[in-house]
Amino acid sequence: MSRLQASFETLKSANKTALIPYITAGDPHPSVTVNLMHDMVQAGASILELGIPFSDPMAEGPVIQLACERALKHNVSLTDVLGMVKEFRSKDNDTPIVLMGYTNPVEVMGYEKFAKAAASSGVDGLILVDLPPEEGADLISALNVNKIDMIFLLAPTSTDERMQLICDQASGFVYYVSLKGVTGSANLDVASVVKKVEQIRGHTSIPVGVGFGIRDAESAAQVASVADAVVVGSALVNRIAENADNPEEMSKQVCALLSSMREAMDK
Repeated sequence: MSRLQASFETLKSANKTALIPYITAGDPHPSVTVNLMHDMVQAGASILELGIPFSDPMAEGPVIQLACERALKHNVSLTDVLGMVKEFRSKDNDTPIVLMGYTNPVEVMGYEKFAKAAASSGVDGLILVDLPPEEGADLISALNVNKIDMIFLLAPTSTDERMQLICDQASGFVYYVSLKGVTGSANLDVASVVKKVEQIRGHTSIPVGVGFGIRDAESAAQVASVADAVVVGSALVNRIAENADNPEEMSKQVCALLSSMREAMDK
C-alpha cells in the first residue's frame, strides 16, 4: 500500500480529512525547507505538497509566483528539490509527499530518470499543472513503474465527460481547483464546492481534495465537511514571505495557521 493510500485510509477510519499544506521548495532559502516540512507535520499536516520552483508558474497568483522567484534566486533545481525530500525521509518515512509543478523541468530531466530519482528520494505523488492526461501517457507509465501517483486537476468548468477522462487516469487523489483563476485569487464559494465534489464522486472512488481559496480555519472546516483533503497554499506562503528573515518566527506563524485549521477540521 502506498503512503498516500495508507494516509487516506487511516484518516477515514478516524473520520478525519487530510490537511495538505503547500510550500515552494527553497523559499525563502533552501536551508529552511526541510525543517519547515517537519514542523508542519507536527502542526497537523497529513500530506505535504512541495512546489518545484519554476520561472513561469501559470496557475499561480502573485504570492506563489514571488515564492518561486525567491527560490530561484538560490538556483533551486528539480534535483535540489528531490534532495530535500530525501533529507526529510531520513527522519520521516511515513508522511506522504506530493511534488507540484510544471512539465518543463521534468521533461528536461527525462521522464524515466525523473521517476526513478523521485521514487528513490521518497516522493509519493506528482501534480503537473500544464500536463493534460491526453499528453501524459509516457510520464504516467514511468511513474507507474516506480509506484508514484499521478494526480490530475479538475476545474469548476470541467464537464462530466472531462471528469470521467481525468478520473480514469488519476491515482492517489483527484485535486479539485475550486476557483476560476489563479491561486489566492478569490473567496471560496462553499456551496458550489459541495455540488462539484458530489459530481466528481460520481466518476471516481479515489479521494477528492480541494484547493485554491482556502485561507483560514473556517474555510478549511467548511471544505473538510465534504472533501477528503483540504489543500492550503497561498495563506501559508504569505506567512513565509512576511517572515523571510526570521525562520523561527516563520515556522511559528505557518504552524499556528495549520494548527488552527486542523483543530477546526476535527471538530
